[in-house]
Amino acid sequence: MNKLKKALLVLFSLLLIIVLGIYFYLLSTKPQYEGEVAIKNISTTTEVYFDDYGIPHIYANSEKDAMTVLGYVHAQDRLWQMELLRRIAPGRLAELFGNKVSKTDMFFAGLGIDENSEKTITQIDKNSETYKLTLAYLDGINQYLENGKTPVEFTLLGLEKKPFTLKDVYNIFGFMSFSFAMAQKTDPLMTDIRNNLGSEYLKDFGLDGSFGTVQLKSYDGKPSDYAEISRTVNALLDNATVQPFIGSNSWIIGSQKTKNGKVIFANDPHISFAQPCTWFEAHIATPNYEIYGYYLAGTPFPLLGHNRDYAYGLTMFENDDIDLFQEENNPKNPNQYKYKNEYKNYTVRKKTIKVKDSSDIILKVKESIHGPIMNDVMNTITSEKPIAMSWIYTQEKNEILDAVYHLSHSKNVDDFRKSIKLVHAPGLNIMYGDAKNNISWTASGKLYKLNKSINPNFILNGSNGIDDQKEFLPFAKNPSALNPSWNYLYSANNQTEAIDGYLYPGYYLPKDRAERIDNLLAPKNNWTKADVEKMIVDNTSSRSSFVVSTILPNIELKNKSKNFETAYAILSKWNGSNNENDIAPTIYNKFIYHYLKNTFEDELGKKDFEALLATHIVKQIIEPQMANENSIWWDNIATKDKKENRSTILTKSLEEAIFSLENQLGKDVNSWTWNKVHKLEHVHPIGQVKLFHSFFNVGKFDIAGSNEVINNLAFTYTDNKEHIVKAGPSTRRIIDFSDVENSVSILPTGNSGNPMSKHYSDQAEMYNKGLFRKMKMKKKEILETSTKLVFILKK
Repeated sequence: MNKLKKALLVLFSLLLIIVLGIYFYLLSTKPQYEGEVAIKNISTTTEVYFDDYGIPHIYANSEKDAMTVLGYVHAQDRLWQMELLRRIAPGRLAELFGNKVSKTDMFFAGLGIDENSEKTITQIDKNSETYKLTLAYLDGINQYLENGKTPVEFTLLGLEKKPFTLKDVYNIFGFMSFSFAMAQKTDPLMTDIRNNLGSEYLKDFGLDGSFGTVQLKSYDGKPSDYAEISRTVNALLDNATVQPFIGSNSWIIGSQKTKNGKVIFANDPHISFAQPCTWFEAHIATPNYEIYGYYLAGTPFPLLGHNRDYAYGLTMFENDDIDLFQEENNPKNPNQYKYKNEYKNYTVRKKTIKVKDSSDIILKVKESIHGPIMNDVMNTITSEKPIAMSWIYTQEKNEILDAVYHLSHSKNVDDFRKSIKLVHAPGLNIMYGDAKNNISWTASGKLYKLNKSINPNFILNGSNGIDDQKEFLPFAKNPSALNPSWNYLYSANNQTEAIDGYLYPGYYLPKDRAERIDNLLAPKNNWTKADVEKMIVDNTSSRSSFVVSTILPNIELKNKSKNFETAYAILSKWNGSNNENDIAPTIYNKFIYHYLKNTFEDELGKKDFEALLATHIVKQIIEPQMANENSIWWDNIATKDKKENRSTILTKSLEEAIFSLENQLGKDVNSWTWNKVHKLEHVHPIGQVKLFHSFFNVGKFDIAGSNEVINNLAFTYTDNKEHIVKAGPSTRRIIDFSDVENSVSILPTGNSGNPMSKHYSDQAEMYNKGLFRKMKMKKKEILETSTKLVFILKK
């Protein structure tokens, strides 16, 4: 017995030593928020004050010193995230995560972002402030790499720290730009619907020319499974371990409509959720320059920002800047393709994908004049015909780093608007407001027209020399507005008005958010910051009640259960709100899934139906298709002996929704509150492993909001018990130029990406409740609530 006790004591002691060792090791990885750090390449002492939410306020003698220190403090809180982001575009995730992400690496390596970045660097002006300040920022990151603490993720994965380069910066911007695009998710699926089912099935999508002058083009030959491209791209982006952009809201209220007679600016870019969250906040102040900015990991200039003079932000324009082309190989030589009645040689790029604990993958990517052949980088494509991806980002001069520098260094509204011309891709709605009461919206992107006979919503003909002819439009034709007479501007990823009679093609979202924003802004002329704080977390859908008004009269009520009648009554009284204790959104969203499934899956099949659910277009189609009593989609082609109609499908869908909710939430309809099913969890890549789940992940939380409300906490329609929020406001920011020092913001989790920092998740509960914190700019107030980290010149 004594021996057993001794053995247990030894075992307990060993476990205690191990636990304490892990604990003290983790403590050693915490970011340093006070004290003194000696670094090279600063001209004089630079002070950083970390406020009560971990936002660094950098006071430097020069902007170069500030950028060096910014790189250092950004790295100490977000080095792991920087490492992830710089690896995506060149296809280097498999070095960390192994073969499970090798397909993602193949895809991104094939796009040519890395090659475009390399080419851009050779053309950069080395005398420009953009270049000099970017190098200072990179110097700060690399000094932290050399002398700072090693993030726990690096240790767990056995990752070697290697210097960051200018190419890494461009690659990060390249991935961001690709994540804005939608054609690769949508065009192949629409092409399959057209080829396999016929043009009649496209009328409800508005892609057959019935909503405009565009005419369909058709191909001869056996239909191919092009939708596999859509399915694969969706899966690759979902598994990329970082956050793609998906939408956004922004509005600017002119001085004539505010109580204090000054502009109020609001912005909440919608990005997929993950941990760490997307933005790192930092405030820089020098004798000649000041900016409070939101930075992507590994990038030197803020994509969102403000100072005492102006504020700017962005939403996705959703224009079409990717075209897919079906090439025609030479039947006698697979290394050639047909173009304008002659054969041209493919060029070939060779890339090596290194895979952790496995052999390298040698990737050979053919390229036509249109771009890389997707068949080479997506081994899921079953079509024998090569599909090329033409992306404006890799085909035009890349000036995005200069553009972002100038956005954050503008002198006035005219200077700001001119700098947008440098952004050839992605398409963005860039919003601006200033202390002089100017308000502005400008769409970025190098826009172009195709031949009138071409519909860019489908895979185009690569061989005829017609489908690829582009008429590039002057920047002056980009949609924009400056100080409009109605005294407010907004953007919610919706279609812009025609310019010179031409509607820019794109993948726009439904009018729900835009309509709600407009309806709230238009009648009110005494807006305050507090009013805007309520508006930016508004949970009411402007269109759901209209959809319900279409649904209910077409549902058969005879011989239905008590729960069916109760659910019907709840929907009939619903005003479109999506608050945590509401019951109607639980019923409505479950119904919408079953309606979509019963309407589209019989024709599309399970895989293509799931691909449809992942596109923007599925949100666009719900209202018009449901209103179309004669839609061809109502009939279930699997039931040969009868023809279903709208009433049949809608009644069946509500019955199935109620049956599903009874099984998942119980028989009491009044207990089916939205908070029980609408959930948000911020998942770290390593937190996907169960052992590390609670250490790295933040949440899971009950949360309000929904698809296409202003508080756009979006999910894919599903029959699962929970609607897991995939994306939403990556920040909510409100700048009031009547009191710019007290402007407010919030992040989904926290400003640090280090799990041992107290700022890793200290904003999460506030975010979920729709609360805000100050974006402090007054030095006196900052000093009162901050710790101080002093950077001195290393001797």
